[in-house]
Amino acid sequence: MAASSGPQSTSGPGGLDDFSLLLAPREIVDGEGGEPPRHGRDQRKRRRWPWVLAVVLLLVALVGGGGAAAYSTYPEQVKALFGWKNDYTGSGTAPIDVVVAQGDSGSDIAAVLERSGVTKTEAAFYDLLLKTKPEPSLEPGTYRLRKHMSAAAALKALEDPAARVVSSVAIPEGSTAAQILKITAKSTGVSLADLQAVAKDPGALGVPSSAPSIEGYLFPATYTFEPKTSPTKMLQTMVDRMFKALDEAGVPKADRERVLTLAGLVQKEGNGGDDAKVARVFLNRIANGMPLQSDATVSYGAGGTTVVPTKRQYKDDNRYNTYLHKGLPAGPISNPGDKAIAAALHPAKGSWLFFVTVDLSTGETVFSTTDAQHEKAADRFRAWLAKHPDYAK
Repeated sequence: MAASSGPQSTSGPGGLDDFSLLLAPREIVDGEGGEPPRHGRDQRKRRRWPWVLAVVLLLVALVGGGGAAAYSTYPEQVKALFGWKNDYTGSGTAPIDVVVAQGDSGSDIAAVLERSGVTKTEAAFYDLLLKTKPEPSLEPGTYRLRKHMSAAAALKALEDPAARVVSSVAIPEGSTAAQILKITAKSTGVSLADLQAVAKDPGALGVPSSAPSIEGYLFPATYTFEPKTSPTKMLQTMVDRMFKALDEAGVPKADRERVLTLAGLVQKEGNGGDDAKVARVFLNRIANGMPLQSDATVSYGAGGTTVVPTKRQYKDDNRYNTYLHKGLPAGPISNPGDKAIAAALHPAKGSWLFFVTVDLSTGETVFSTTDAQHEKAADRFRAWLAKHPDYAK
């Protein structure tokens, strides 16, 4: 075997020559037996990527299982080494509704945001929560967010009440149940027929079996309902709020129907300022065996909505016509607020037997103890009504 004429090579498996070749610039390697580089600096830039890839492959080979362990323990940090970011930038793209459930922790909310495509990672939002002082207080509810939001933008939106997706239902004092159902349907988009079906079974909502209907048991207030709230839940909320008002006023459960019947009448006939006097008039008339003669009950019982009943309505013999039947009407004729309930419980002291509102635009009311005084006040009202005929429609 002929001896080698040059220096002995140490190349081969595990040898230094293979390693040096791997790391050598491509131009030098090509220059050893290949064609010389043809594009100078541009060619070196174009060939830099294979060199970087070779280094990465070498590092992976050297680290081996240790690299996998590092990634499984610190995935975000390892990704960051290669320029990957765990957060989006900006305020997002397409709108999306996200639900924060009652009892959700910060990590729960972070997971929901990632699953919904709002934030890029769970960690981006959760780490921000941990760093934010004082600690954010996020209320349960449905929020209108956007996909691909930065964690900071998502947190800002969740703290903004304007981002809450709710339906607001404003119920005026003295509204009837029929009016409340229409207001609720219009404000929430829930079917009026579905609300009416629920209202037909007031006992299922806790209304006493003695009540002729749900009338009087829907507390007038402003309610906010989350999307997909059922008609039953909406009306149950209003009934529960009325029970709360009665309990706070000190009304025993056994007296709820009677108090609401008087309060609903006072709410319709009173002007807010004289409610306690109106309640006293009705109680005085009951005590004296006199019919209440309330126009509001006549209109309600006949299915009317006018302030002044028609002649036919006055003759309609129903359980709410207090011209034809003595005592309180069959049940509430409206849904009273706190002031009317208080007036029914604490009527003013006085011997009045009559009252009449002489100016419907201002609510001015005259209270009398005799027929003669009352007729005088009634003449004032008739004169006012003649000048304002639209109020009788």
